[in-house]
Amino acid sequence: MPVTMDCLAADLGRVPYPDALALMRALGAARQRGEVPDLLLTCEHPPVITLGRGGRAEHLLLTREDLAARGIGLTEVERGGDVTYHGPGQLMLYPILDLSRLGRDLHAFLRALERVLIEAVAAFGVAAAVRPGLTGVWVGEAKLASIGIHVSRWVTWHGAALNVSTDLDAFSAIVPCGLAGVRMTSVHALTGWAPPLGTVAEACHAPFARHMACRLIPAAPEALWDLAAAVPQGATG
Repeated sequence: MPVTMDCLAADLGRVPYPDALALMRALGAARQRGEVPDLLLTCEHPPVITLGRGGRAEHLLLTREDLAARGIGLTEVERGGDVTYHGPGQLMLYPILDLSRLGRDLHAFLRALERVLIEAVAAFGVAAAVRPGLTGVWVGEAKLASIGIHVSRWVTWHGAALNVSTDLDAFSAIVPCGLAGVRMTSVHALTGWAPPLGTVAEACHAPFARHMACRLIPAAPEALWDLAAAVPQGATG
C-alpha cells in the first residue's frame, strides 16, 4: 500500500490557460526536485483549444484566425492525447504528483483519476462510468470528462477537464479527443442544473485523497504563484 502523504490543494479561480500552463510547469519542476509536496490545482479557463502530443491538424475544424475571431485561443502542449476545448463552466483538475510513491504505474493513475471524477459527479445525481479502451468519463456514449497528462521523471502535470456548465457548442470547432462522432455532455445538460465549480471541486477532494493516498491541505493560491515565480525556468523535462 502507498504511504499517505500531504498534498496541497488550491483553487485558482478563472485563469488564462498560458498562465496555468506556466504555473504547472514551474511547480512540476519544483516537485521533481523535492522542493514542494504533491499538489492538486483546480481552476477554469477562458475559451482555449489545446493540442496534445497526439494532436492531428485535421481534428481542428477552424483556422487559427477563425478561432481568434470567436475569442478562442489555441495552444500546443506536452500532454498526451489529441485536441480538446477548455472554457468557462469546465472544472480543471491538475494533479502535480510524484508517482514514485504510487508504484510508478501510469495506467493505474489514469484509472484512479477517472474514479475520482465518477465519484465526484455522483454527488450531483450523475451516474458516470468508464468505457473499455477509452480514457475519460462517460454517461452512456456521451463524454463528460477528458483526461490528458504529462509525466516527466515520474511527476505528473496537466490532468482532467470536467464539463459542468460548459458551452457544448464550442466543441464543434474540433473533433474532441480525435474521436469522430463523439458527443460531449455536461452536468448541466444531464441534470438541468449547474452546481458552482467551487462546489464541484470540493466534491472531488474526498475521492482524490482516497484514490491518491494523500491528505489534502488547503493552500493559498497566492503562495503557489509566488513559489512558481521563484522556480528556475527551463528545469522541466
